[in-house]
Amino acid sequence: MIEAWLIELAKGIGKFFLNPALYWFLFILTIASYFRIKRERYDFGIKIYPKFIEWHQTWLVSLISGILISAVIISVGMVFSYETLFVLALSFIILSISTRFTLLSPSYTLGLTFLILFFAPYMIDMQNVFDYSLVYERSLPALAVLAGLLLFVESLFIKRIEKQDTFPRIQLSDRGVWVGEQQIKRLTAVPLLMLVPEGLITSFAPWWPYLSIGESTLGLVLIPFLIGFNYNAKGHYHQDAIYKLAKANTFLAIGILLIAVSGVFIPYLSLAAMILAIIGKEYLNYRYREGDRLRRPYYQPHPKGLRVIGILPESPADRLEIELGETIYRVGGKNVQSTQAFYEALQGSGAYIKMEVLDKDDEVRFVQCSLYEGEHHSLGFQFAEEPFKARRERREESDDAS
Repeated sequence: MIEAWLIELAKGIGKFFLNPALYWFLFILTIASYFRIKRERYDFGIKIYPKFIEWHQTWLVSLISGILISAVIISVGMVFSYETLFVLALSFIILSISTRFTLLSPSYTLGLTFLILFFAPYMIDMQNVFDYSLVYERSLPALAVLAGLLLFVESLFIKRIEKQDTFPRIQLSDRGVWVGEQQIKRLTAVPLLMLVPEGLITSFAPWWPYLSIGESTLGLVLIPFLIGFNYNAKGHYHQDAIYKLAKANTFLAIGILLIAVSGVFIPYLSLAAMILAIIGKEYLNYRYREGDRLRRPYYQPHPKGLRVIGILPESPADRLEIELGETIYRVGGKNVQSTQAFYEALQGSGAYIKMEVLDKDDEVRFVQCSLYEGEHHSLGFQFAEEPFKARRERREESDDAS
């Protein structure tokens, strides 16, 4: 029996590289990185983050989460047909064509997969009478339970985003003022080991596999399960937004998982769980978007100084322990309310600089450090001001007119 499991494990890992979802993941990650870098150069004149940073610090959590959920799938005996895995891969592609990572929540990907598998037989056969057995023959209850588990993983990814791990952008506010915002954005692939029909594995207990589709022998296949999210924090301080989003998503995961587990015993509760997962996720996203839109922009220019909306990684600014959303008030005892005044004050400060910074509560704190030659010109701060290319185009138009 152990030999059969090892053979199927090796075959399942090999099939991982045949799954189109893996290559689609790499494709949309590349496209998303390209457009992010293009936007960074428009707003700030430089590339702030490297390629594929949207995948940053996710692989370890993905691996651990994949191992734990795979253990649940195998120990319970959740069997998934190849048709189910095909529809799931198709759902990943359909929902991510626009590169909107928010649609790659398990609520949407598994919800779409579930609904296609549930309603397709009735639409094809033009039946009006629902057959309860179809719910179990296609192991749809297992999909619903999987959705609940993976929503917890999504919450964990949101919660783990660090203070400096968001992507700054510049937007024009409703009042015509250039303001900053933070993109809370990630994309990852969780490796899941799933039981499929036809293989060398046989039952090791009378009740196993519990959620079967009628196969006497089983195999294993490793699939990349895509999870993504994308939220903009313009009215919220980004850390408050991360906490709020993670908390709401966790409550949704708890509710969906409880209903989905009940659906194993009561037909159509699985369907209710998936519909609620889609509606619940859409409601949470709507509430957050509207709440952020109605707030006064948090990253708007500060009347007393320069609001920091971005920090170039591994730059001199990265050593200064100034956080996103804070305001540089004074440099070397001189007030700074424009980037020009800021860099002029830096030039006059010599090799040692002392800054007065207003934190998110407008309380003053002091920051000081030494700068090496040339670092005054490339400190690495991005501020809430008119985008770099917009300023350059305006200057070029002015020069042409004169």
